[in-house]
Amino acid sequence: MSSNSSITTATTLTVHAENDVTYAYRILGSPRGEVPLILLQHFRGNMDYWDPALVDALAREREVVVFDNTGVASSTGTTPDSVEKMAEDTTAFLSALGLAKVDLFGFSLGGFIAQHLALTNPGLVRRIVLAGTGPKGAPGMASWSEDVVAHLVTPDVPSAEGILAVFYAPTGESQTAGTASLGRIFSRTEGRDSDVSIETKNSQYHGAVLAWGRPDWQAVQSLTRIQQPTLILQGDNDLMIPTPASHLMAGLIPDARIRIFPNASHGAIYQYAAEAAAETLSFLAA
Repeated sequence: MSSNSSITTATTLTVHAENDVTYAYRILGSPRGEVPLILLQHFRGNMDYWDPALVDALAREREVVVFDNTGVASSTGTTPDSVEKMAEDTTAFLSALGLAKVDLFGFSLGGFIAQHLALTNPGLVRRIVLAGTGPKGAPGMASWSEDVVAHLVTPDVPSAEGILAVFYAPTGESQTAGTASLGRIFSRTEGRDSDVSIETKNSQYHGAVLAWGRPDWQAVQSLTRIQQPTLILQGDNDLMIPTPASHLMAGLIPDARIRIFPNASHGAIYQYAAEAAAETLSFLAA
């Protein structure tokens, strides 16, 4: 589809889907015969909140698609308040691009969507990467801590200090890596994606995130029905999505492997961007 080499320069495209939503998206890398890798973004994130160090490394070997889901940033429509509807809208976007088979990389809230798609639309999904995320209904998923809410949910615009406090461990090494990541994320100065609205934030957290976390052991057990090979990436002390939830996913998904990054929190895949990209590419090529 495209040969853009960096998310910081890739052109923003649009496509109108059958659900009457016009989706904003970017394509990096070039087709190499494999299915494309679709990136599913975290809470309050738009296309420019992906770290170029991770995404550009993935695009050197894979065709990568980033997009704004319904109502998010530059896409039209109203952001739904459930993961299930977000997954349905993701399917509509992929259908509009004519994609019948994809790999998914889901980060945080995006990982919720990836899990749901793997279970409900298995023919669409070949392999999945779950980063900084957790299973529906699992212990510790019911809500985020007061500190996380104060830093990332309550503010109209999260501060750099708030992002660093949640996404990175309280050590000099991790905070330095986080500051470097934020510098990369905000390095694009022209053609940046639109900001994420307060309405989207409220639908994502007060609707989708809290409903996903409601205790439900039957939902947790559904992980045993995920048949796609799965890679789980996580920090050793995620303040947003408890690290034990990743171990639970690794134990229940039949064909899963897990990589835990040390001295890391929710932003482990950005703190260890080169390692996360290499691990992902190796897994997808297997």
